[in-house]
Amino acid sequence: MKRPKFDLFMSLSRQRSLQVLILLGLCYVFLVGLEVPFVFKNGFSLVSQEGFGAGQLERSLVVGSEEEKRAPNRPLDVPRKVPSELKNERKISEIKNPLSSLVFDGSYVNMSSNDGFSGILKSAKEAFEVGKKFWKELELYKKEVGFVESSGNKSEECPQSISMTGSDFVGKGRMMVLPCGLTLGSHITVVGRPKRAHQENDPKISLLKEGQFLMVSQFMMELQGLKTVDGEDPPRILHFNPRLKGDWSGKPVIEQNTCYRMQWGTAQRCDGWRSRDDEETVDGQVKCEKWTRDNDTNHSEQSKASWWLNRLVGRKKKVDFDWPFPFSEDRLFVLTLSAGLEGYHVNVDGRHVTSFPYRIGFALEDATGLSLNGDIDIDSIFAASLPSSHPSFAPQRHLDMSNRWKAPPLLDQPVDLFIGILSAGNHFAERMAIRRSWMQHQLIKSSSVVARFFVALHARKDINVELKKEAEFFGDIVIVPFMDNYDLVVLKTVAICEYGVHVAFAKNIMKCDDDTFVRVDAVIKEINKIPENRSLYVGNINYYHKPLRNGKWAVTYEEWPEEDYPPYANGPGYIISSAIANFIVSEFNSHKLKLFKMEDVSMGMWVEKFNSSSSPVQYVHSLKFSQAGCVDDYYTAHYQSPRQMICMWNKLQQLGRPQCCNMR
Repeated sequence: MKRPKFDLFMSLSRQRSLQVLILLGLCYVFLVGLEVPFVFKNGFSLVSQEGFGAGQLERSLVVGSEEEKRAPNRPLDVPRKVPSELKNERKISEIKNPLSSLVFDGSYVNMSSNDGFSGILKSAKEAFEVGKKFWKELELYKKEVGFVESSGNKSEECPQSISMTGSDFVGKGRMMVLPCGLTLGSHITVVGRPKRAHQENDPKISLLKEGQFLMVSQFMMELQGLKTVDGEDPPRILHFNPRLKGDWSGKPVIEQNTCYRMQWGTAQRCDGWRSRDDEETVDGQVKCEKWTRDNDTNHSEQSKASWWLNRLVGRKKKVDFDWPFPFSEDRLFVLTLSAGLEGYHVNVDGRHVTSFPYRIGFALEDATGLSLNGDIDIDSIFAASLPSSHPSFAPQRHLDMSNRWKAPPLLDQPVDLFIGILSAGNHFAERMAIRRSWMQHQLIKSSSVVARFFVALHARKDINVELKKEAEFFGDIVIVPFMDNYDLVVLKTVAICEYGVHVAFAKNIMKCDDDTFVRVDAVIKEINKIPENRSLYVGNINYYHKPLRNGKWAVTYEEWPEEDYPPYANGPGYIISSAIANFIVSEFNSHKLKLFKMEDVSMGMWVEKFNSSSSPVQYVHSLKFSQAGCVDDYYTAHYQSPRQMICMWNKLQQLGRPQCCNMR
């Protein structure tokens, strides 16, 4: 009786299993019917070897049906091949013509407009017009082979000494040119006289309430490097600032500092107290000597009386004498600045006053000019023991014209990451250091990652000639045809996006500076953490930053009416997805892209617009994209000198882990 019931149960189970199998088969046929037309329509290269997952199929169908409405978020794991009709065009542009294909249409710029964004458009129009003329001159210049060679071989004079009278110095813009910089043992002597204090309402070195004024007497002596681009201050290799009156402390002080790419370092202030005995010295000299302060007068008289008493009783034989502040209003002084092994030394009227250690990234040979400004009358200046070699910006000194450093060719397939490096025409040393360091990474040598320098034209014709030679030899420079200007750096960023989308066909585009060291593998790993279905914006991101309304970096309400900037990543190193880059190029070509003088803020503004009008963007913030210097386990390190670049690369290869090079 139980056996027939069991058989009936098994029979019904088999029938249900068969029905389930038939249903699964029908579903499979239906899905295959959907997939085959998609493959024929879009190409077999879209089909992964592992097959489509449901999410991949759904994403691909959306892209295929709505590609004209909006750009895809990110490419698939197996990227599409480079269109065959663009292969030859890409090779020709890479090898024969280093000129960027970015075109700025100045015909739509209203030169009479006072709109906040019109100022940069006017500057861009003028810069591109000048750049077009310069490029034509370069093309003609190239044909005059003999003249080019003779120009390239011409050596710049390096005098052993230079002297100027005060009137000559003022007539030359208060600047003494040091053609070949300084070297160990070089010294400069200045004979001058500080002016009487004058009234100032905004002295910059002290805080005053509205309507107040202060009596100020100060001057600045600076060793400066070669100016990079218009609108950007030259690097200050040494800033020596005696403040006789007007400092916020109310005392006479001497402040010393350095400034690179308009970023000031940590100031060294000498305020009348001698440096501690346990503090680091410079060539055996203390950083700050002691001088009498206003409240030290009674103490000085008491110390003299104590000295006589001690001398009489035989307790002390050493004579301590308190010197006054080395500069006085309307009193002549003789100052000597000398270059030692570890730093600069300043003597006034034969007495050592301060010593300033060399800062990271600043070389003696980079100090190609001496300026003196402020409340001072110059009698004469004399520089001696100067070097006989060429300055560091000379290309023949830094460029290693070896095939080893040439860029590998672009392959006939998209790349994982395109890195656009902002550089200036005369930054031969910086570019060569990058070629010899992180551009030697295997990911770049294999063309999985591609890196290119983006350079605008320089005001000096000889630098443009050498730049073009460098670009044609190494094959890693894209020349953006406008006259370089600090406020127009944003155009180089647009050119990076255009190249990354239309030439490199990159999945993601990274922008960095030529003083940024990039750990390529770490950046790739950080990108791969983000889901494939999201557009990305990765870097050291600032939130709720407010524009400065006063001072040198002031932004007017016409330029930026909002109280806060949109979230933006710091300029030394950030990554965007190709969809965002394509959106930027499209907006630029249709004259809809707003250009702002701060390049990194501009990118934040564009990403915010893309985020609101297209698919959502994943913002990824990391302090390892270092804005100021180098940090442990960095992804990028900023403000790195050429020597530091080589050092960091060597440590990365030898130790197998990132390590900073904080060396002089």
